[in-house]
Amino acid sequence: MDDRMTNTTMGSLRELQKLDDRIKEIRNEVSLFDNRLAMVEEPALKLETELSQLRERLSQMKVDARRLERAADDKRARVDKMEARLTRVSNLREEAAVKTELDLIVKAIAADEQEALHLLDQVKRSEVIEGEIAGRTREARDGVGPQQGALLESREAFLSRLAELRARRLEVLEGVAALQRRVYEAFYQSGRTVVVATLFEDGACGHCFGVIPLQIQNEVRQGEALVRCEACGVILTTEPEPDLDPSLTEPLPGTLAEDLGDSVESVDGEGGAGGGEDTAE
Repeated sequence: MDDRMTNTTMGSLRELQKLDDRIKEIRNEVSLFDNRLAMVEEPALKLETELSQLRERLSQMKVDARRLERAADDKRARVDKMEARLTRVSNLREEAAVKTELDLIVKAIAADEQEALHLLDQVKRSEVIEGEIAGRTREARDGVGPQQGALLESREAFLSRLAELRARRLEVLEGVAALQRRVYEAFYQSGRTVVVATLFEDGACGHCFGVIPLQIQNEVRQGEALVRCEACGVILTTEPEPDLDPSLTEPLPGTLAEDLGDSVESVDGEGGAGGGEDTAE
C-alpha cells in the first residue's frame, strides 16, 4: 500500500468508528443487566432478611419464656420447703421471718408468671406474623426465577451481539495498514468519542465545524494519509460513512437503558455513541 490513504482504507476507519460506538453501547447494556438482576432479587432478599430477623427474635422470646418458667418452678420448690419449715418453727419471731420470706417468693413467682405469659402472648402474635412474611417471601422468591431467566436470556443475546461486533472489528482491522491502525487505535484509546469526521463541501470540519484551510482541504480530497483537523484533531475524510451489516444493528430484546428511565453513561466514562459528527450530519 502506498503512502496515500485510499477511500477503502478511510472507509474501513469509518466503519471501525461505527463498530466501536456500537460496542460501547452493547457493553453499557450488559453492565445494566447486572444491576437489574440485583434489583429483581432485592424485594425477595429484603423479605428473607426480615423473616430471618423475626425468627431470631422469636427464638429468643421462647428461650426467655422457658427461663422464666424454670425460675418459677424453682421458686415453687422453695415455697414447698418454706411451708414445710413453717411447721417446725419454735417461736413467733422465726415464724414471722419465714412468712416474710415466703411472701416475697410468692410475689416473685407471680411476677415471673406474668412476664412469661406476656412473652408467650408475644410469641403467638409473632408466629402469626412469621407465617404471613414466610408466605410473602415464598411468593417473591417464586417470582424472581422467571424474571431472572428472562434477563439472563436477553443478556446472552447482547453478549452474542458483542462477540459478533468484535469479530467484525478484527476483520476490518486486518484490511487497514499497520501505521493507520496504530494511529486510529491511539486516538480511540485516548478517549476520543469521534476519531474520523467528514470534511463538508463548504470546507468545515464535521466534528468541530471549524473551517479547514484550503491546502488541507485539497489534501483530504486527494486522499492524503491521515489528514487531521488543526482545531479538534480528528481525521478528516470525504469518504461516505458506511452502513454496518444489518445483522449487527438490528434491535435486541430487553434493552434496559430506556426501561430504567435513566440517562446512562458509558462504562468507559464516555457519552453516548455518535459524537458531534452525527449531530452535524
